[in-house]
Amino acid sequence: MHGWGMCPGWGWLFMTLFLVGLVLVLVVLMRVLAGSTGSGRPGGAAPGRDEARQILGVRYARGEISTEEYRARLRALEEE
Repeated sequence: MHGWGMCPGWGWLFMTLFLVGLVLVLVVLMRVLAGSTGSGRPGGAAPGRDEARQILGVRYARGEISTEEYRARLRALEEE
């Protein structure tokens, strides 16, 4: 007698489904361990807000924007 799922010709299907499931589990596990679940931002921060502040700070530090422009853009980010 054959066990469940061991019908001749169907073994490749079950093995393929098993491998796909295993890959999905590994991907989800890696995302959880990396802390990139959901939006990928810890603490529920708005998408792009932290990155925008960081870029703004770099541009200010490089002298690409003035102090007034930096403060105005920072206020605009905080209002969103």
